[in-house]
Amino acid sequence: MSRGAAVGGLTLRLAGALLLLAGAGLGALTERGLLLHRVAAERHGGQVVDADDASPTADLRGRMVRVAGPLQVARPPRDAQFGLQAAVPVLVRRVEMFQWREVNIGGDVHYELDWVDHPIDATDFRHPPGHVNPGPFPIQGARFEAGEVRVGGFRLDPALVRALPGSETVSPAAAQLPPNLAASFSRAGDYLVTSANPRDPKLGDLRVSWEAVPAQVVTVFARPDGDTLAPAADAPDGKGYDVQVGERALVDVLPDVPTPPEFVTSRRILAVLLAAAGSLLLLLGQRRRADGLLALAMGAGLVGAIAAVLWLGHDLQLMLAWLGLAVLGAAVAAWRVRRAG
Repeated sequence: MSRGAAVGGLTLRLAGALLLLAGAGLGALTERGLLLHRVAAERHGGQVVDADDASPTADLRGRMVRVAGPLQVARPPRDAQFGLQAAVPVLVRRVEMFQWREVNIGGDVHYELDWVDHPIDATDFRHPPGHVNPGPFPIQGARFEAGEVRVGGFRLDPALVRALPGSETVSPAAAQLPPNLAASFSRAGDYLVTSANPRDPKLGDLRVSWEAVPAQVVTVFARPDGDTLAPAADAPDGKGYDVQVGERALVDVLPDVPTPPEFVTSRRILAVLLAAAGSLLLLLGQRRRADGLLALAMGAGLVGAIAAVLWLGHDLQLMLAWLGLAVLGAAVAAWRVRRAG
């Protein structure tokens, strides 16, 4: 063999080895990226279907969904006692009473009147005389939820409605008060008060206000059950859902879940082709006849074997699919070698 032929053969073998390694590496990186994403997502309830592919009519059993969009309120909450209704997911009534409270600063105790949202028992004061509070509230605080809240075509489970973030003040309308309350309450800014003079409240006066979760754009991560999104009760993270204000990408909702590789099918095909090209160059470097089918079988067998090992113990179906490709590649390669020999 001439020196030139020897150098040429060595060059072909070196190039073939590099392409073979490139194909094997690309295949391994692709499957490892998918595997890391899958394992991390499972901690939060399962594989994730992003908003663009999620709809209540799709088969999403056992998966998690990220959906973003404006909240749609079908049956707004209503505070019937005060005649107040708002087109929001959640309406909260807050009741305060003007009461004595004890202030202790470095052992120095003094008393002052202030608005407090719960009854204060004056018998616990260091000096109760002259600071007695009225006792239980005649009107209680309350929370009212919409009969149906949707986002992106999905209904929200009550647990997700209660988890909706954000707050805004809802101004009362004194004209809507029932007659029995209109005689006692008047409007003072964003409050209804029983004070004869709102600027000079007296002991026992009541102040009622309302806050609401706004009908805003949110991103919801949860498990679909038909057309309803609900927390994944079996999620290893112990939560199984997330709700954030605004349109958030999956990496914002689940920052500990790595982004899966893009163009997975193309990357897999390219990995096999690179490995096949490397195998072909190795065959040529050994002065064997160029056999494209043998080279393709060798490349597919190598990439399939690596992928099958990576998915072993994580996804039986995917592992068997890659193992089948590896076995098929090995069988075809053995057949081509026997035929050539």
